Amino acid sequence: MKIKSIHIYSHDGRRRDVMFHLNGLNVITGRSSTGKSALSDILEYLMGRSTFNIPEGVIRDRVAWFAVIYQFDGEQVLVAKPTPDSGRASCSLAMLRRGAQLNVPVFAELTVNDDDDGVETLLSRLLGIPENVTDVPLSSTRESYQANIKHTHYYLFQKQGIVANKDQLFYRQNEQFQPQAIKDTLPILLGISSRDKYELESRLRGVQRDIRLNGKLLEQARNAIATSDEKALGLLSEARAVGIALLDVGETRSWVDLLRSVLAWKPAPVPEDDGLRVSAIENDLVLLRERRREIQQRIDAAIQYAKRSEGFETEAEEQKDRLTSIKLLPKNPATGAWQWPFAEANLGMETPLAAALLAELESLEREMAAVVGERPALDEYLAGQRQDIQDIGDQIRNKEVELSGAIASSEIIAQMGNRNNAASRVVGRVSLFLEGLVPDEELARLEREDRRLKAKAEDLERKIGTDDSRERLVSTLNSIAMHMSGYISALGGEFGQFPARLDLHNLTVAIDRPGRPIYMPRTGGGENHLAYHLAALLALHRYAANNNQPIPRFLLIDQPTQVYFPSETVYKAADGSVETTETDADLEAVRRLFELLRRFTEVDAPGFQIIVTEHANLRDGWFQAALVERPWTKPPALVPGDWPNENGEVA
Repeated sequence: MKIKSIHIYSHDGRRRDVMFHLNGLNVITGRSSTGKSALSDILEYLMGRSTFNIPEGVIRDRVAWFAVIYQFDGEQVLVAKPTPDSGRASCSLAMLRRGAQLNVPVFAELTVNDDDDGVETLLSRLLGIPENVTDVPLSSTRESYQANIKHTHYYLFQKQGIVANKDQLFYRQNEQFQPQAIKDTLPILLGISSRDKYELESRLRGVQRDIRLNGKLLEQARNAIATSDEKALGLLSEARAVGIALLDVGETRSWVDLLRSVLAWKPAPVPEDDGLRVSAIENDLVLLRERRREIQQRIDAAIQYAKRSEGFETEAEEQKDRLTSIKLLPKNPATGAWQWPFAEANLGMETPLAAALLAELESLEREMAAVVGERPALDEYLAGQRQDIQDIGDQIRNKEVELSGAIASSEIIAQMGNRNNAASRVVGRVSLFLEGLVPDEELARLEREDRRLKAKAEDLERKIGTDDSRERLVSTLNSIAMHMSGYISALGGEFGQFPARLDLHNLTVAIDRPGRPIYMPRTGGGENHLAYHLAALLALHRYAANNNQPIPRFLLIDQPTQVYFPSETVYKAADGSVETTETDADLEAVRRLFELLRRFTEVDAPGFQIIVTEHANLRDGWFQAALVERPWTKPPALVPGDWPNENGEVA
């Protein structure tokens, strides 16, 4: 994408054309305030930016329309936009034309047929910017967005206040949010963020959306199944309460069949005994709660007994341990062998006193054994009682649901006048409930789909995780840095003997001097800053052009030789003449700059287009051949002096 021509139209229909060389160096030189610096603002306005930044004065007052013809491979695109209405600072209306070879329209042909979004979309597509989305961390509050033609502006325009600014490398870098936009989109424009990654991320977002949708259906199905028993029991209770005859329990094995039998109900005369069902359920609840209290009392008693027995068991064990140490019985109960070490065998064991003592010892032995033996039986008893109380609790809950349904039906009967009306309502609710049931096959299908989608998401995440974009970005920046030092040296910049690089994190130029790096803001001298700016931009464009990356093949530089004049006042006084340049400027430095730019378009990036707006002029033949027009004065200038304003007045 290059600039073939720029056109402006007066309010009375006249047209001014500025034609450019598509390949190589273009120079527009002349006096101050002739409209040279406005060219970059006009181009940006005609690349889809709605904000009208063209300075107030002659251009805004006397120009009705602006137009440009862009040259692509095998195609030309014309973009035209009107000057915003008085009092407005922006305009998004545009005119678009496409063709292999376009004629410049006359004023009468200018008409709005599109807007800035259309301009942006068309230029981005023709430039070859792939479908993309910026890589934003999940933890970040900012959102992802697409890189487009507007994100190339940073590298196309070096305006007068930027070209030698040590604190700002790229155009608009000093505006809010723009530094992050540069960091987000430059990797895409350099071909780092691949289309494959974008497609994988797009597919992953689609799969994650399907997982959420299927997950909601699965959750609803599981909730419906989890609560279906309770709802079915309530509906069955309501059906009984309104007198609907159900299948006998022995005739069916599921409540689904019972509920389906409700659908066969037909209106019939029934006795008005609405309260009997409620009373019967309440009586059942009273009995169940009484049984639960009785069982709980038995459990409490058993627990108290267990606590007391544990205390006795502890004491008995201690006594047993003491007596065991001195051999409780004279003879071992298992073998019959004499075991008292302090008495001879059978000494005095036949006396009444000995017999009484031995009987007491044997009784103590039996009691201790009994206490230990009762513990498992007590635990088993408590487990059984607790199971009984849990079963009764389930029965009570079911009865409470049944009672709630019966009471609801009784209320319906009272409201609707008779059982038949109430029964009709219950049948309707049963029908709706059965229709909403999730079959087991459907639940299984949803679960299979959930597993399939999650496995697919994991596979896509794995493929995305193997993306090597970070390593490729480092490699690309190294390729760009490879030429920066050479450009700095060619422009006479300081530290040209050390490797230079584009620091994307800080958006500046860094010089890797041994010991510690030097950053552009910490260097001095406008000539150095100009060298660093041009080195970074030329190296970036060289990489993009030679690797066919989607950045336009032009660069517009505004007044770069200002650093080679003794003062800003002297530079502004220069009128674009060769004599003034040779008298006031560092002629060798000026020639070195333009020779570098010419060599770049012919050798480093063949066919590249560089447009320089200047006050300086050289008598060299190659420089004069690069002049777009003869030096601008008043007249000539960008806007002819006899053009009227919107009111038809000529100053």
